[in-house]
Amino acid sequence: MFSGMVRVAFLAVMSAGALLAAKPVVVTTTTMVTDMVKEVGGDDVTVIPLMGPGVDPHLYKPSARDIAQLRKADVIIYSGLMLEGRMADVFAKMARSGAKVYAVTEELDEATLLEPPEFEGHWDPHVWFDPQMWAACIPVVVEALSAADPAHATQFAERGEALESDYLALGEWAKERFAVLPEDRRILITSHDAFNYFGRAFGFTVVGVQGISTASEAGLADVSGTVDYIKKHQVPAIFVESSVPPTTIERISQDSGARVGGELFSDAMGTPGQMESGPGGVSYDVGTYPGMFQHNVNTVVEALK
Repeated sequence: MFSGMVRVAFLAVMSAGALLAAKPVVVTTTTMVTDMVKEVGGDDVTVIPLMGPGVDPHLYKPSARDIAQLRKADVIIYSGLMLEGRMADVFAKMARSGAKVYAVTEELDEATLLEPPEFEGHWDPHVWFDPQMWAACIPVVVEALSAADPAHATQFAERGEALESDYLALGEWAKERFAVLPEDRRILITSHDAFNYFGRAFGFTVVGVQGISTASEAGLADVSGTVDYIKKHQVPAIFVESSVPPTTIERISQDSGARVGGELFSDAMGTPGQMESGPGGVSYDVGTYPGMFQHNVNTVVEALK
């Protein structure tokens, strides 16, 4: 009898220990959000990303498997501001049913958001291209993870503060890199209008051939107007994007004489573990937010200087 009671008690303790050891399951959307959540969560959470390198969140349609993962998640964290356009209704329904759903951009000051004319009534969602604004999204992640796992709230807060410092330092580094470019060279022409916050933060005139969304292709007037602009301002290089087909930019390059200066990461980061070297031999992983950002800055500087 005694041995049976001991066994029951032992199993009860083991079950309680397993519950305590279970990590919150966090489902994320874009690669930038996933990287932020992993940095804040560390080893205390299990992160399941829905989107990988090169995936366009504007056009992403959730699969049945995605919906199943979302329903099993302890926390759902996405970018917001209509970036994941086709998933907005899914997130809204889950939030109404009691799921813990957070948009990292939900607490940004509206005074800092941009509203392009062609998207009247909607904010520009590409806030990660201003490291200061992306750093301002971190507290939402800290709040979300702390609500799911209060026992590690202190760790989440500490990692969040460290990550904010890293992002702000990244922005200062970018300003130093761009100092070599005179104002008349700070013209950034890309496939779609993903770099408005980047332009505001670092003093660039930004031209996105097909507007803010990739849901529609550029028309003949867009292409012709961009070619005329390039010739008028003698823009030496234009850029393709990793998550947008390069056809339009390649055509504009041929018609205008501006060369393709390289590929920029826009709505998705690179492959995790893919290393590059910048000036001074500094290496970075383009599958991380800081590495992706460094790649973009170095690519733009080398093409336009």
